[in-house]
Amino acid sequence: MPHTLRPASRTHEPRNPDWEATVRGSFARQGVMALIGAEMVALAPGHCEIRVRFRDDLTQQNGFFHAGVTATIVDSAGGYAGLTLMSPGAEVLTVEFKLNLLAPADGEFLVAEGQVLKSGRNLVITRGEVYAIKNGHATHCATMQQTLMTMHPKKEK
Repeated sequence: MPHTLRPASRTHEPRNPDWEATVRGSFARQGVMALIGAEMVALAPGHCEIRVRFRDDLTQQNGFFHAGVTATIVDSAGGYAGLTLMSPGAEVLTVEFKLNLLAPADGEFLVAEGQVLKSGRNLVITRGEVYAIKNGHATHCATMQQTLMTMHPKKEK
């Protein structure tokens, strides 16, 4: 599996001591991840990887993974990388992302890696990469930059 986004010099400290349970619980509640059969395969502070296996119903007209599937898993990988660093009770919401499709997503499965670039109190900037894995070979098929918004818990009056 490619691990190009985990720079050795970058370390992140989670603000939430229960960050892993928070992220995995949120992922489990995402109906679209279940719909496409996605699974979270790696999780660390500031980093998340999501994988989806090839299925005919996830393809476009030429038999490649549909760009919407590619976008969906890299959006979630970046979002969950960001959520690992947010405060207790916070939720994550994507406010924008830019996706470049670099090559056809042709493989037995796709792997999306999300990595936090900067984690602020309200905004988190991430990047993501998607690889199509075919016959043990990884093809870099998409790259993303993303802005997330931290949805802070509402204070009781």
